[in-house]
This record gives sequence, C-alpha cells and structure tokens, in this order.
Amino acid sequence: MNTLLFIEDDDGIRLALRLALEDEGYTVHEAANGADGLVQFGEHEVDLVLLDLRLPDMSGFDVCRELRADSIVPIIIITAQTDTHDMVAGLEAGADDYVTKPVVPKELAARIRALLRRVHLLESTSSPKSVKLGDIELRREQGIVLKRGEELSLTKTEYRLLCEFADHAGAVLSRDQLLERVWGYEYLGDSRLVDAHVRRLRLKVEDQPDDPELIVTARGIGYRLVP
Repeated sequence: MNTLLFIEDDDGIRLALRLALEDEGYTVHEAANGADGLVQFGEHEVDLVLLDLRLPDMSGFDVCRELRADSIVPIIIITAQTDTHDMVAGLEAGADDYVTKPVVPKELAARIRALLRRVHLLESTSSPKSVKLGDIELRREQGIVLKRGEELSLTKTEYRLLCEFADHAGAVLSRDQLLERVWGYEYLGDSRLVDAHVRRLRLKVEDQPDDPELIVTARGIGYRLVP
C-alpha cells in the first residue's frame, strides 16, 4: 500500500480526491497549506506528493523546490487548465508530472500508478553496466550519476531520462518515444513534460546548458545523446 501526501487548500477538492484515492487503495495524508504540507512530509513516509500550485500561505513552486531539495519523491502538480506558464514553471521547479483542474479522479489515479510503477522498476532493476559519457559517468549498479567524480542530484525522472538516452546513444528519440519509455504512457502526457525535464537534466549534466554538447536537440523531432 502506497502513501500519498495531498497539499490542497480547497476542502471540497481535497475531500473528493482523497476518497477517490482511498478507494484505489492508497493511504492519503492531507495538508491545507504549504507550511503544513512540509511538516506532514517530514512526519510521514510518503511515496508520492500531490501539490496544488495555488496555496494560501506560500507559493506551490517554493514548496516543490523545498521538497526537491531534500528528496527525490515523485511530485505531481495541480494547475489551472489554461495556465501553461504555471505548468512549465512547476515542472522546472522539480515536479515529475501535472494534472489540470477540474481533476478527473481516474486520470489522476492512472498518472499516480504510472509514476509509482516507474519508481518500482528503477529500484528493482539491477544492471552492472556503467557508462561514460564524456565527463558524465552513469553507474547503474549504484543508481548514481557522477560529473567529474562528483555525484549529481538527479530526480528519478531525470535519472530514467538519462538512462534512456544512454541506451540509445547517437539515435534521435522523439518526444512521443520518450513519453512512452520514461513516463510509461502516451495518451496522458504531452511534449512539454519532455522538454521541461530535458532542460532540467541539461542544467545538471551540461557545462553550458544553453549550448548543450551532450544532449542535443533534433529540431522538430526530439533529442539525441552525443556518444
């Protein structure tokens, strides 16, 4: 049984989704504001966080960054349906995925299952292969990434994305292929998820993220890791 933390200030939304998620078999802890959410996160073993970006006491972006500073727990942000800027900013703050309001419980449950399944696969897959990518070393037996000998702090999504690029070094991977292989679904995602996470990954692995040499853009198609 997985444990979720739901940070949402709207009592009606929080109650409805908590009941729906409990019907799916999850244990759900609740918080009505960002400060309480951070306290709850410290008090409970949480497998995934649902985070509304519009909170009464502090920015959801700041909550996301604080969570990400100490943890690689999967985070799904909740945004207004028309607010593309918030969605992109939330992903760049460290979230793994997003849903838009009004939230459809079945869609939310599918996204949660996909993220948790991916986390389980990462934790249960043991590969002895280490890969050198210029100054980057991917040590799969340990599940870590080094840059010039210093360990990088990657989220599970960023780590999985780098592994996918390494597995297909030199080949162009389309955004749809990356959605299917890294996020585990096609019809629920969109290409902005891929673009936001590639930007975050470049910030960590590239010396000049705005002029990348390792993960390059194949214009109009997707991305390619230069072997």
